[in-house]
Amino acid sequence: MKAFRGQPSILTSVRPDDKRAELEVDRLTLTFGGITALNKIRFSVSSGELVAIIGPNGAGKTSLLNCITGYYKPQEGRILFNGVEITHLHPHQLTKLGIGRTYQNIELFPGMTVLSNMLLARHIHCRYHVGQASLFSKSVRNEEARHREILEELIDFLEMQSIRKKQVGSLPYGMRKRVELGRALALEPKLLILDEPFAGMTLEEKEDMVRFLKELNESWNQTIVLVEHDMSVVMSISQRVVVLDFGIKLAEGSPQFVQNHPDVISAYLGDTSVLEA
Repeated sequence: MKAFRGQPSILTSVRPDDKRAELEVDRLTLTFGGITALNKIRFSVSSGELVAIIGPNGAGKTSLLNCITGYYKPQEGRILFNGVEITHLHPHQLTKLGIGRTYQNIELFPGMTVLSNMLLARHIHCRYHVGQASLFSKSVRNEEARHREILEELIDFLEMQSIRKKQVGSLPYGMRKRVELGRALALEPKLLILDEPFAGMTLEEKEDMVRFLKELNESWNQTIVLVEHDMSVVMSISQRVVVLDFGIKLAEGSPQFVQNHPDVISAYLGDTSVLEA
């Protein structure tokens, strides 16, 4: 792995209370017709934690993320973020509260540059309105410069200097995943939710992404919840693991506890030697 060259101020200059990200999921139930996608799911995430959610295909992992980020509305239960119930809020409201995410299927604008894609995420931090922007006053110019400074710091951290002006559609899949992470970070989220961030990556790209996520979590105290199928990655970076199977929580605990849990082994992990690779 390459050595990290520095830390951007976007994540290190904020006060500890500005990074508070306490998530509580309480008896969450989600159904689609006669199918129960989530059945009374309960777990919590504390500020500064990196929590992984794992399970076989169809276990309800992405459905759970979609509930937390406002895309699905559960029939029962509730979700609290920093003590405020967010169960029925819309995605844009949750973004303003400090919840950012990436997607299982990359949701970028392929005809726009890397920098432009990331700049779109800064809209929630803009303090000027359309009229002021059209006049491009000094205050607007100063704010625009600040937004670009933050993005350049993120581009430097994610080692994307050479592609900053390239169209996203021309980039390999793994690099697009990195751009999507950059756009999520440009929101300055208190809670960062990642849906299969390692999918489709080469080994080298995975090593880079592991390094970025560990730096975010350990040095910048970024709270992260991720869904991932690569068990070697999950067990190496997670502090706690939640296991789902057919919408039910099978187990929750440290990576060591989960990888030795008989129900988890039976339902999903099978040969635990993959976890020790």
